Amino acid sequence: MRYLPLSDTDRGDMLARIGVDTIDDLFADVPEKARLNELLDLPRRAGELQVERQLSALAAKNVSAGSVPFFVGAGAYKHHVPATVDHLIQRSEFLTSYTPYQPEITQGTLQYLFEFQTQVARLTGMDVANASMYDGSTGTGEAVLMAHRVTRRNKAVLSGGLHPQYRDVVEDISGMADDTVVSLPADPTGTEDILNQIDDDTSCVVVQSPSFYGQLIDLKPIAEKAHAHGALLVAVFTEVVSLGLIEPPGGQGADIVVGEGQSIGNGLNFGGPYVGLFATNQKFIRQMPGRLCGETVDAEGRRGFVLTLSTREQHIRREKATSNICTNSGLCSLAFTIHMSLLGGAGLKKLARINHANAVKLKKDLSAVPGVEVLNTAYFNEFTVRLPEPAHGVVEALAEKGVLGGVPVSRLEPGKPELENLLVVASTEVNTDEDRAAFAGALKEVLA
Repeated sequence: MRYLPLSDTDRGDMLARIGVDTIDDLFADVPEKARLNELLDLPRRAGELQVERQLSALAAKNVSAGSVPFFVGAGAYKHHVPATVDHLIQRSEFLTSYTPYQPEITQGTLQYLFEFQTQVARLTGMDVANASMYDGSTGTGEAVLMAHRVTRRNKAVLSGGLHPQYRDVVEDISGMADDTVVSLPADPTGTEDILNQIDDDTSCVVVQSPSFYGQLIDLKPIAEKAHAHGALLVAVFTEVVSLGLIEPPGGQGADIVVGEGQSIGNGLNFGGPYVGLFATNQKFIRQMPGRLCGETVDAEGRRGFVLTLSTREQHIRREKATSNICTNSGLCSLAFTIHMSLLGGAGLKKLARINHANAVKLKKDLSAVPGVEVLNTAYFNEFTVRLPEPAHGVVEALAEKGVLGGVPVSRLEPGKPELENLLVVASTEVNTDEDRAAFAGALKEVLA
């Protein structure tokens, strides 16, 4: 291509300099089955109008969350985001530079990140929080790496209630570093015996509450056992609104708290971008990944904000870096902070109560459908039901009736027959009595 300035000779010299024969050698860590051997079967060129028409036609095939009764959760939740949020995130005071390297011209960015950190620390019950991460799953991977640095061990124990995609991220990262991961079997009922998995070689125990299956987990005995063996407890959540009712992980003995903040200020957006929340105790602050913004005063004594800690390799020597995370999901964290400021503490608690109340109503409606068994006794706004037939087929049939009725566990845990009939459902403040009645009625018809 005429726009590529390098010749074949140039590329050959570059490959020789770094010690590989071909460009493919640079992708040796990518499994062969995940690589493309030829170009995708797509048109090589098309006019703008033609592309717009084609993509619009594809987009029209999607069923948006706001168009039908929606009960999907499993890590991504539909909540009401006030119009004020979208208006304020566009103000020039916040839309300054992408990265706040020069504090004298990025005070807006630095201030909202400082406020964001404060909100996350208070939500989680921890001492300090960073200026956000990509999302909850990659944040969990970073938490495990941090625990390894703190304990100087390399064995992580993952609860069977951890979101499968979060587990996969931890296993992928750990595999590249030859770290040990003990992943417990799926735990839909919240009855696993994770305590017996903790020993003197354990670096950290990773437990999600509410779990992927919606179960509420008492973290205190797990924290006590972990600490007795010199290990850390990494507490995970996917539904941040739950912290409006549930005792914060910090109050239950967690050493690192990480999770997804999408529920506050951020729409579903067909999968992202989202915002990872990460908090820990003061004594571990030097091992925390990402950025930390701090408050200071300028030469004239006026309040100001700066980057206090920047721990990635771009800022300091590579061997001293704790993380190579390259963004802090700034716009998403700004939306989170604005929405949280609008809610306040009382508003968050009220929102959480409404979520739980709606889930209680949904559980009652679904329990009345013949053949449906609810597995949870304690939950927030999400729970798991066992159906009399595979859940994936039921969900497809429900969609044809105009109801998006949850996430089949088999989609995230394929090849496990014991999980095929399980369906994870969520009910937030956006669901009405009519929505729940439509779900229960459609489910009854599908299972008849």
